[in-house]
Parts: sequence; C-alpha cells; structure tokens
Amino acid sequence: MRILVTGGAGFIGSHLVRRLLAKGQNHVVNLDALRYSGNLENLTDVAAHSRYIFVHGDICDATTVEKVLKEQGVEVVINCAAETHVDRSILDPNSFARTDVVGTAVLLEEARKAGVARFLQVSTDEVYGSVEIGSSKEDDALVPRSPYSASKAGGDLLVRSYWTTYRFPVLITRGSNTYGPNQYPEKFIPLFITNAMEDQPLPLYGDGRHRRDWLSVFDHCGGIEHVVRHGEPGCVYNIGGGNERENIEVARMILKQLGKPMSLIRFVQDRPGHDRRYAVDCSRLRALGWSPTVPFEEGLKAAVEWYRSNLTWWRKIKSGEFRAYYERVYRQRLEGTG
Repeated sequence: MRILVTGGAGFIGSHLVRRLLAKGQNHVVNLDALRYSGNLENLTDVAAHSRYIFVHGDICDATTVEKVLKEQGVEVVINCAAETHVDRSILDPNSFARTDVVGTAVLLEEARKAGVARFLQVSTDEVYGSVEIGSSKEDDALVPRSPYSASKAGGDLLVRSYWTTYRFPVLITRGSNTYGPNQYPEKFIPLFITNAMEDQPLPLYGDGRHRRDWLSVFDHCGGIEHVVRHGEPGCVYNIGGGNERENIEVARMILKQLGKPMSLIRFVQDRPGHDRRYAVDCSRLRALGWSPTVPFEEGLKAAVEWYRSNLTWWRKIKSGEFRAYYERVYRQRLEGTG
C-alpha cells in the first residue's frame, strides 16, 4: 500500500511509520508541520529508507494535502496529526480546534476528492468523558470535558459524517493513554521519569487517584494497522491496554525503578475539569483478532530505560520551548500559590 501518515514525526506517528515500513512493501509518506512535538530525530533510523518520503507541511493547507495525495498516489490515509495535550488545550484552545477539527476537515475532503481507498482517524478514549463505572463502547455518547477532547470529538464527528453522507470509507480508532519511547516529556509518564532522573518534584494532580488504562505505543500502532487492514468502513474501534492504574501507583513504580525517594511526589492543585477515570471496551477490535501484548510493568520498565539511555534527546527538549510551558503550568502549583 501507499500510505500517508500525517503527524508522522510525532510520538505515535513515528512508531507507526517505522512499523508500516517494516511490514511487506508499504510505501510511507510522512506529512508533518513539525510544530513543537514533531521531531525528525524520532525517525533518523528510517530517514534514508527507499520506501519512505518526508514532506514538511500542514494538514490545514488544502493545496499541500492535494499535491501530496496526487503526486504520491496515496491509497490509505492515517491521520495522526493532532494537538494532543490537555494542559496545553486549556491554555490555547484555538490551536486545538484548528488542527484537530479544521485540519481533519481539509484532509477528509482532499482524500475524498482523490479517491483514497481508506481513511483512518486516530482518536482518543477521552472523547467519552469521565467514566466512573464500567467501560466505554464505541456507540456510547461523546461527552468531552476539555478543549482537547472536544476538538478530537469534533474531528470524529466530521469523519463519521463522510461515511453517512458520501460513503467515503472511513475508520476511527480511539486509543487509551499511550506511553513508550520518544514520547514528548509534557505527558505524564515521560515527565515523571525525566523529572525523577533530575531529582525534580513530580507534580501529581489532586489526590493522585485518577485512573487511566495504559497502552504501549507498540500495541497501539499494532491496533491501528489491524484496523486499516481488517476494519469495516464506517466503524469505530476502541484500542485499550487492559492496564488500569491510579496515577499515584504509576508514579511510585517509576520512582522505585529509578531508585529515587517517594518524597519526590508533590501533590498539586488539580487542573480544571480533570476526568477521573477512562476505560474502554475493546471487544469489537478483539473480534477482529487483535489483542495487546505488552504487560504494563514490562512496558514501563522499557520506557524508563529508554529515557535513561537517551538523555540528549529529552534534555534538549526540556531546555527549549518546554521550559516556558512547564513554568506556566506548574510553577505556581509547586509553590502552592495556584
């Protein structure tokens, strides 16, 4: 297949690009705007691959998208391009609406006009909102509670409308909280790993008992690939890791593995609208033959070792734009003044 992966220099996108190149004779085009979390260093090992092409561009730019689809003969689009961090969405909701809604709309329309055979939207379990009891199923109502999850829900609804209106062969995956190597260190697990390595406080929101289902990036990408190949057009598929943990438990696991004191955990003022729990029912995808393979303890240990072995990668990130963002989000919280 000739596959366009948007946002392919990001966390999930880069792992997906690498996986697709390793499978069969796929040709992969990576379209990425290289904003703060897009990093071509994530793909240095495949940069010269004969079946890989990188294009610097924005999914909101219809001219660029049209050109890439036609010139590269794209058959499948996998949309990983997104603004993804809840804390950043609270600070700047407009950029999330632009990429996650407008960008998805542009990509959909250009893909439809180009006659693309399959369009897969990579979404999130956060569109279901906080799930206090049970697990979210694909046909449950969308009840997003942050600008991030609302923008992703808006993109999902646009994607589904293209199936209803045009019978354009779309698919949606909704992954649970994903972790693994080269994840941008604003996210919970890499932030806590890298802070602990530098003996800095681990800012834990609220009482630390928010629950998440942790999904290895390798299992997440396996699920996406499985849906591309075997999913039914017009359908949504949840991808979950089956590894539900409280945030405080994960923080303690990280500190234990690094041999750091539990006193580094610092309880701070919770963020607005913080969802208490996410959980997804993955029976629809399991019925297609997919299941997660990475136990959380094993995956977390591997992630910690990756950050320990790649100090230059994350220290460069945390000394740049990230520093201003971190100060804005956490400084007053850590000082107990906001």
